[in-house]
Amino acid sequence: MKLFFLATSFIAGASAFAPSFTIPSFSTKPAVSSPQFGLLPTSTSTHLLDGHARKSSSSQLFMGWGPEPVWTSATVTSNSPACPSESCVSLTMEVPSDVMGGYKVAGQYVQMKASIDDEDAKPIFLAIASSPPSSEDESSTTMEFLVKKTDNNSWITSASESTSVAISQVMGSGFPMEEHLEGFKYDFPTQNVLLFANGSGIAPIRAAIESGQLNIGAPGKGGRTCRLYYGVTSPSDMPYADKFGKWEMAGVEVVPVVSRPEECKSEWPGRTGYVQNALEEDGVPIPRNSGALLCGVKGMAESVKGTLEKAGVFEGRILTNF
Repeated sequence: MKLFFLATSFIAGASAFAPSFTIPSFSTKPAVSSPQFGLLPTSTSTHLLDGHARKSSSSQLFMGWGPEPVWTSATVTSNSPACPSESCVSLTMEVPSDVMGGYKVAGQYVQMKASIDDEDAKPIFLAIASSPPSSEDESSTTMEFLVKKTDNNSWITSASESTSVAISQVMGSGFPMEEHLEGFKYDFPTQNVLLFANGSGIAPIRAAIESGQLNIGAPGKGGRTCRLYYGVTSPSDMPYADKFGKWEMAGVEVVPVVSRPEECKSEWPGRTGYVQNALEEDGVPIPRNSGALLCGVKGMAESVKGTLEKAGVFEGRILTNF
């Protein structure tokens, strides 16, 4: 059985580093907590792991239905706007230790619904935006999610601190980075990583960046090079802009792409159009030594995949989290 999901879950976090370009500032409301996470897209359409299992008129990616969920309770500890437009929210949640114990690889997700007792409720699917716990914080039970607001998910996007929700075990295999990016499976070592996301699809990409599982090297320190292409409608719809500077310090070149520049000509000096157009313009310098991670709407993912394969990137190194 195949279900469609549009990625719309994001988690925003503060950073001590300023982005390398100007992003409009906005004042956030006091954080409110809610006990649920989202791992799948949450907009009218849903691309993988954004937060809602619902149909939409937009292009969608699809994923196979996973195992039956085992429901437990989680508690929202904070809920704040994830971008200036407030079109999506950043949620922090306390989850049971056994749920956290299942989170091993960036790109995994959970299901969530308002109540364990409501057997008829349709759960949302949310990619986990925070990175898997490291050996130093194995006792942590905090997860972050990025959730796009839709007409039917106010139960989670408006959840206040201490709200309890139902959460499943961690599902999916995540991005198969170790299997396909490490070693010499494709004869050529992976020296360059390209990341592609649009909308709330940035959530699992953030987890991959911050997990260390990509083995990216900070400038001048060796390791893999990395470039992130991140598409949004306008700068006001861009979660995690406050993290870009920190990511760049860690070795990720961030390329934000705005699809409606006519709505923000006075404030946007960066790339315009779509993620796939930016890739076509830049090309893939060393395709046989490159790998890629994708999370976004179907049109973007298919176009990017086609461009990468045409350039010479091994198909097995073009990874999704479903």
